[in-house]
Amino acid sequence: MKRIHRHGVHSLRAKLTAANVGLLALGVVVATAVSLMGMRHYLLGQVDTGLTKTRDSLGSARLTLRQIDSLSVLSVVSDRFAPQDTDAQGTDARPAPDSVFTAVDGRGTALTLFGVAPTDAQRGLADAVHDPRALTADTDPHDVTVHGDTYRVTATRLSDGTYILLATSTEALHRGIAKALKLDLAVGTLLLALLACLTLFSVRRRLRPLEDMVETSSAIAEGDLTRRVPSSHHPTQEVEQLRLALNSMLHQVETAYRTRERSAAQLRRFVADASHELRTPLSAIRGYLQLYDQGMLVEPEERRRAWDRMNGEVDRMGRLVDELLLLARLDQRPELRLRGVDVSRLVRDSAQDLRAQQPGRPVTVEADGAVLVRADESGLRQVLGNLVANVRTHTSAEVPVRLGVERVDGVVRLSVEDEGPGLAPEDAARVFDRFFRAGGGAGSGLGLAIVQGVVQAHGGEVSVRTAPGEGLAVTVTLPARPKACL
Repeated sequence: MKRIHRHGVHSLRAKLTAANVGLLALGVVVATAVSLMGMRHYLLGQVDTGLTKTRDSLGSARLTLRQIDSLSVLSVVSDRFAPQDTDAQGTDARPAPDSVFTAVDGRGTALTLFGVAPTDAQRGLADAVHDPRALTADTDPHDVTVHGDTYRVTATRLSDGTYILLATSTEALHRGIAKALKLDLAVGTLLLALLACLTLFSVRRRLRPLEDMVETSSAIAEGDLTRRVPSSHHPTQEVEQLRLALNSMLHQVETAYRTRERSAAQLRRFVADASHELRTPLSAIRGYLQLYDQGMLVEPEERRRAWDRMNGEVDRMGRLVDELLLLARLDQRPELRLRGVDVSRLVRDSAQDLRAQQPGRPVTVEADGAVLVRADESGLRQVLGNLVANVRTHTSAEVPVRLGVERVDGVVRLSVEDEGPGLAPEDAARVFDRFFRAGGGAGSGLGLAIVQGVVQAHGGEVSVRTAPGEGLAVTVTLPARPKACL
């Protein structure tokens, strides 16, 4: 049978893969966000610390703008906050500076410092601050935008009322964060693709037993009841438990199905055979009744002969119905009337009955002493009676017969052996079937079936040993103390 794959977006494989990739994607996003936020907080903290220290140094010196301009006391910050060089047209000769230092008045207008007019960056910083007083009152630096570039800015007030603005560019910081973000996204995407591939491979290998179960179930649905789920090379505990439970269930289903089919076949054969067996005596009785009704039985002798024949057929039907009723009761597992029974005595009684019926038959009895067994006496008598009747019906009167009983290993073995023609293997296999008669011989074909039913009701078993020309030996094995079958 060809394996059927259905791996759509709604399959378990796709859902597990999507769940794993989604969880990893969420983890990558959270980890990236936390790491970038932490890095930004740390770098901004470094920038703010530098600005705050410079601002505090200027504020604690209590200088005026004139003193700063004349004494150049800001040499400590001249390298960091130096004004930019300008070209002949007054424009910046270099790109936007990393740090900007400018002095503004109370209205926020940039002032000349160090004898140099304010640059575009200094004027832009002054315009971006708007209110230097509020900035001076705040202890933390603020973000401002100067000509499209972001800066962290703080301010301090000099003794003459002039305000000093100190700003440091954060463009490099943002560019670094952007590069880190791109790197994290690239690595995260690679990890997601790798996880998706690994998950698909792992889930496929782990779900292979489930696919085997689906294939096995489909095969069974199509009629192959012998299929079982094979074991995988590296099974997980839960899947292996499921496989064992499913195989056990499939075995029980197959057994129940086979039993039902066998029972149905036996029932059909039983009904057909019973109908056939009852048809013969009924046909005979109907024939004699029609002869009587048509006035063809004129002579008293003919009437008496017809009457005897009808009585014989009625007796035959009665015995057949009794045997069928007995088999039906045995099928219902009746409660046995158990008591201590001497099997040796039953064997000797059966041998005497056989000698009385066929005086010329050699009969050997091996039943010395008492062999007690807890059983239903009437059932054991019927077993022996049917076995002896089977010998009497299917063998000639001069064929020797041996009846024996013995106790071996806690069980009682009862045997009836003859030296008759025996049975072929195919007939021996069906000897306990109901209505089976080897070679179409006499009898109803229910005797050995009743023997098997009674013995099984006692918890024992029946076996036969035969071959063409070697006679037939039937051995009944009974437990010493059987359980009553309900």
